[in-house]
Amino acid sequence: MIKTSNSTKKSVELSEAPRPSRIRREPVTAAEPPKGLAAKISRHSSEWEITLGIIGIVLFALAINAILFGVSATLIN
Repeated sequence: MIKTSNSTKKSVELSEAPRPSRIRREPVTAAEPPKGLAAKISRHSSEWEITLGIIGIVLFALAINAILFGVSATLIN
C-alpha cells in the first residue's frame, strides 16, 4: 500500500536571513608608480620579456628542425 504524506509537517524550512560571508577582503589599491631608473626598467621589462620569449621559441623550433633534418638525412643515406 501507498502511505499518504502527513500534511502537518513542513518539508523545508527556510532561514530568515542568509548568513554573512566570513571572508573579508580589503579593496585593492593602486600601487605608486616607480620613479627614476626603476621606471625605465619596469617600463621596458615587459617588452623585453615578450621579445626574449618569442626568440626562445623560434630558437627551440629551429633546434628541433635541425635535429629532424639531421636524422632524416642520416636515414636516407
